[in-house]
Amino acid sequence: MEDNININSEDKDIIESFIKGNRSAFNLIILKYQKKIYWVTRKFVLNHDDADDITQEVFVKLYKSLSDFRGESALYTYIYKMAVNYSLNHIKKTKTTSSVTKGLDDEAFRIKSGEKNPDENYDNKLNSGIIKEAIQSLPEQQRTVFTLRFYEELSYEEIAKITNTSVGGLKANYFHAFKKIRTIIKEKTKRI
Repeated sequence: MEDNININSEDKDIIESFIKGNRSAFNLIILKYQKKIYWVTRKFVLNHDDADDITQEVFVKLYKSLSDFRGESALYTYIYKMAVNYSLNHIKKTKTTSSVTKGLDDEAFRIKSGEKNPDENYDNKLNSGIIKEAIQSLPEQQRTVFTLRFYEELSYEEIAKITNTSVGGLKANYFHAFKKIRTIIKEKTKRI
């Protein structure tokens, strides 16, 4: 099937081509969104292998369900919603924060320090670990809103579509998450 679609084509055109039988059109969706979905997932589960597996699951599910996509929201919102749900389900399956934090590496939430002296690098690693721990200690809804708002820089309206919650509720959750993280960081740094 000949199409004039490419990576810069509108999502609706790519989806339409896929539905009409051009299975290779799905590769364009993967090229457009795989990296973003991986990093969203990574911020939730923090472990590379788990994030990679979840990302793959999201795209397998998307491939199977793309023909049913009604276009009521943007495609990336639909995919983000799947990624968040798969990530949260993974966290529920693993149940303990300790099993998640064992797989942490400094790549996911690294504080960009540039080249600094060893003491500054140590401080940055220490602060990065405290921040990771603080985020992981948040209740699920607050962690979700904080991750999507702070790291992914999504608007409250986009997050509301992904999480099926109200903008007002999201703002409250973000405020409380930010406050808790700040409190945890203050407490932890006082002890050092």
